[in-house]
Amino acid sequence: MLSEKLLKEFNDQMKYEFASANYYLAMAGYCLDQDLDGFANFFKVQADEERFHAMKFFNFINDAGSRLEIQGFEDPKNEFSSLEEVFSFALNHEKFVTSRINLLMDIAVQEKNYACVSFLNWFIDEQVEEESMFNALLNKVKRIGNNDAALFLLDAELAQRTFTPPAAE
Repeated sequence: MLSEKLLKEFNDQMKYEFASANYYLAMAGYCLDQDLDGFANFFKVQADEERFHAMKFFNFINDAGSRLEIQGFEDPKNEFSSLEEVFSFALNHEKFVTSRINLLMDIAVQEKNYACVSFLNWFIDEQVEEESMFNALLNKVKRIGNNDAALFLLDAELAQRTFTPPAAE
């Protein structure tokens, strides 16, 4: 069973993970409007990952014998001035998610809830990967600048991205 404090924060995190999926779908929509189908694919796959993350929280809360609470969230940002702004926004969003996961870990450690600590370790590692990926892509987009050929190549590369949930999940 989760304490009231952990339950509230876990339900909130589930909401943020579902909201993240919508943020990334909005970014995919922007990319489609810019005829960047590979970038759109990248963000659609990212949305799939975020829904997977949300369902990990959903299942954990339920498995812990606690009450799931599905919450609404604000509309995502849909308008961007450039691909650089999209990736900058995405990186900042992942930094926010990292801060949320760290908060959850702090509470779990404080409460000596070792099941939550074990569960959250996966997310700690995942956030390192997420921030690194978005930072690298933001840097690539900045380097590309107005080079259409380089943009085309990165778009083609991102078109190949897929998401396969880990087998143990």
